Amino acid sequence: MRRLTAAQADDVRTALAAAERRSGLRFGAFLGAPVGGRRHFAERLHAAMGEEAPDAVLIYVDAAGRALEIVTGETARLRLSDGMCRLTAMSMATAFSAGDLVGGLLYGINSLAEQATRR
Repeated sequence: MRRLTAAQADDVRTALAAAERRSGLRFGAFLGAPVGGRRHFAERLHAAMGEEAPDAVLIYVDAAGRALEIVTGETARLRLSDGMCRLTAMSMATAFSAGDLVGGLLYGINSLAEQATRR
């Protein structure tokens, strides 16, 4: 998997911070290969957010393995349905398949924050 440039990583951090301010939820993203099964790995990353996990949304991307998982905590799930997350993931996957990793990730972060804010 290719690494993000410093500017791209800054763009992702900025989008995560803006999503948190806008929605009141905690957002996180992880790019890399899983240790074990990808869903279980994503859930462990989400749980590692500790006390913030119930209010958190984690986006996990394994570009090399062509995998994407969105994990929501109990409180966040009240504002982001599985269907919303699935539609966002489909749009992100389309961008990823076109080679736009950062664009897809930024779209996903912003889309989830906006959907969580509307509810």
